[in-house]
Amino acid sequence: MTELITTQVIYIALFILIIHSIETLAYSVRLSGARIGLLASALSLFNILVMVSRMANMMQQPFTGNLLDRASETGSIEQLESQFRIIIGASTLGTLLGILLFPTFIALFSRAIVHLTEVNGSVPALFKKGLTGGYLKRGLKHIHFPRFSDLKGVHWNEVPYRLFFINIVITAIYTIGVLSALYAAALAPERASTAIMASGLINGVATILLIVLIDPKISVMADRVLKGSGSYEQLKAASFMMVMSRLLGTLLAQALFIPVAYYIAWFTKFI
Repeated sequence: MTELITTQVIYIALFILIIHSIETLAYSVRLSGARIGLLASALSLFNILVMVSRMANMMQQPFTGNLLDRASETGSIEQLESQFRIIIGASTLGTLLGILLFPTFIALFSRAIVHLTEVNGSVPALFKKGLTGGYLKRGLKHIHFPRFSDLKGVHWNEVPYRLFFINIVITAIYTIGVLSALYAAALAPERASTAIMASGLINGVATILLIVLIDPKISVMADRVLKGSGSYEQLKAASFMMVMSRLLGTLLAQALFIPVAYYIAWFTKFI
């Protein structure tokens, strides 16, 4: 057990937990923008959060790759699988944490968007202002967890269930893109470099699908709220469904992890 859960695995798991928390909370930014009527400013803050999470995901890849190097030295591929599953589990915990903090961050992002306009769009000035003692104390007053009453008035027949299932699959692919490619390298060590390089392609495709299929739909719903042709409750319901689909996507990732790794290992034969 000590060799399985190493300090490095713990650090990577915490990193993944933070990444998935940020990506989950990013869905609350549009809600905040629609709530206060500043959607364009909200989208700029949304893009910052997404960029931070994407960059953080790239930063953890070398450390995850080091687990593959150690497994290659010891010949313990079973231990590598268990370590990777712990990391995937951290993505589930991170998404769950994001869901629990979702209502809190809707309120906090609403204030942040207003302050962003006050400092003429300067993000460093926004952080400087937000990290002062007075603002931090006021921010603590907005902390509350999700309640069923938050979805009062929602018409569930208008919720985009198709997006719900698409987002589950995309999230699962994005969650295991790097890990499955690294595990494929362990399955086919003679083609390890080819398998590892496939991770960029997998994550790239998942990101493109997310941008093309998911983000525009939610943005249009937010625009309709501002125009008065859509309801804030329905936007909230759609955002809730998207974060829940992220959670289910990380669980699906556990099931797809090994099959995708074997597929990548097989596919490298033809490259």
